[in-house]
This record gives sequence, structure tokens and C-alpha cells, in this order.
Amino acid sequence: MILVLQNIVRFIILVLIQVFVLDNIQFMGYISPMIYVLFVLSLPVKFHRGALLLLAFTIGITIDMFNNTMGLHAFATVLMGFLRTPTIRIFVSLDEGANPTPSFRTFGVNSYLKYVISLVLLHHAALFLIETFSFFNFSLLIPKILISSAVTILIIFGVQSLKRR
Repeated sequence: MILVLQNIVRFIILVLIQVFVLDNIQFMGYISPMIYVLFVLSLPVKFHRGALLLLAFTIGITIDMFNNTMGLHAFATVLMGFLRTPTIRIFVSLDEGANPTPSFRTFGVNSYLKYVISLVLLHHAALFLIETFSFFNFSLLIPKILISSAVTILIIFGVQSLKRR
């Protein structure tokens, strides 16, 4: 029950921060931090896949409703949620019965770093590719993906470092 309440509060806080703070940050069109992806990244490892995809869709479509982006965030977040479990298997070796919540402490710094970087890059690449729906300005698209991903990753690591040990 406590885990459900924690996730509801996390959902609400991340959506509010994304919509009212981070969506208003624009630096020459390149920096678009997306802290809401931390919700999907922070769900327990053995979370039911159907529920994970439903929650990923829910947070993505919520951001879409506030930004009037017609499913862009929902698609990118569901894709990230779909590839989350295989990514964890690639980078993290877990005990048979373990069901940790991904963090520096549970995964280790190196594994958590790889986990977050790969999924955030995937999310941002999917989001910005579908947003532009063209490879015409590919030279502008790649820096936007990389810079926005780097800022998002730094914010996620900052949030994770503030969590209680």
C-alpha cells in the first residue's frame, strides 16, 4: 500500500514539475529537460509489464494533454517502458528473488548510469524524431537529442543524490 501511495505522489510531483517548471525552460530550442521519465525509471524491477506500459502511457498522455502534443510523449514513454526490462537485464545482474527499485544504491553507480543514459537517450530520440517527423534538419536534431538528454540525466542524478540513503 505504501508503494502505491509513493508512486501516486511521485507521479503528481513529477508531472507538476515538468509542466510548470521544465516545460518553460527553452534555450535556443535545444534544451528540453524531461524529468517525468524518472517515474518509469523508478518503478520496481519486477513490476508487471502490462501495468508498467499502462503507467508509462498514463504519464506520457498526461504530459501530452498539458503540452497539446497529441501523443508524442505517450509514444516515447511507452517505448521506454517497453524496453526497460531488457535494458535492466543487459546492465544489471540481480539475485533471483530480488525486486529492487532502481537507484544508485541498488544497481550500483556504473550500472545505474548505463541504465538511465540508455533509456533517456532512447526516449528523447523517439520524442524528437517523431516531433520533427523528418531527417531534413538532422544536424539540428542530433544536438537537441544529446543536449536535452544530458540535462535530463543530470537532473535525474541530482534528484537521486538527494534521496534518503
